[in-house]
Amino acid sequence: MLDGYLEFIKGAGNLTVGTIDNYDRSLRTARKAWGDLPARGLRPVHVQAVMDGLSGTPGAANNFLSAMRALSTWGRVRDHIDHSLTEGVKPYAKKNGHKPWTPEQIEAAFAKLEGVIRRGVILYMYTGMRGSDAVRIGWTDIDEGGFSYRAQKTGREVYCPIVPELEREMATWTKRPGPFLLQEGGRSDGQRYTRKLFSRHFAEARDQIPELAGVTLHGLRCTAVIRLRRANLSTGQIGDIVGMSLPMIERYCRFADRKTSGKAALLTLKRTSEEQDCKTAQNSKTEKQ
Repeated sequence: MLDGYLEFIKGAGNLTVGTIDNYDRSLRTARKAWGDLPARGLRPVHVQAVMDGLSGTPGAANNFLSAMRALSTWGRVRDHIDHSLTEGVKPYAKKNGHKPWTPEQIEAAFAKLEGVIRRGVILYMYTGMRGSDAVRIGWTDIDEGGFSYRAQKTGREVYCPIVPELEREMATWTKRPGPFLLQEGGRSDGQRYTRKLFSRHFAEARDQIPELAGVTLHGLRCTAVIRLRRANLSTGQIGDIVGMSLPMIERYCRFADRKTSGKAALLTLKRTSEEQDCKTAQNSKTEKQ
């Protein structure tokens, strides 16, 4: 069943190479754990056992569970199994997600990062792109004032407007073929970046700047979403711009929305308190008269 499912997703034509690799990794984990156990002999307890073994890496465990859910659905409709493989199996809670950057962190990055790393941070922040897209985008992807491209992870068509802040930065960039982000210096000078290599070079630069301790490139995607939300764009509009699912947008914006609501509530409470104090003072004055 595992081999059959892998061949199915490879031939489906609607998944990216990266997504297929992630599924393949989970299927190899399953094959190693279960060996030649017949598909109909598999139960949720077997999936849970693998999840327990991956407890030290919750992200990998949750990716495995997602793959097993998809495998289970595929296997049932093709009569490989007659029950769910994942019923009752729960994903691990995510304790620490990617946090949006603060204004102070953004200011420090703009002031202290240099060259292609600074350019990448600017591109990430003002577009909300995934890293796999940011390392591919270039001048030829501009269409009527925005970036028009197909997201590598999802295959979704995305149109991201070029905001004035980004346009001013881009005016200083050399116009040439290829992506905006190319390696600088050494034997790799001018070569393309992969997402992982750019992330590694960013981390090396970040670790030299105390103000940027703990920030991540993916946190800039969250930052971009919150900025668009505060500009009063709808969830659907934000999804079209950054190529993100609506539930994920809501998740990223939840804290910002709560913070905005809390500040508004504080102003209301303060105003109410001041009005009450004013009324009390007026009543006291009237009584004395």
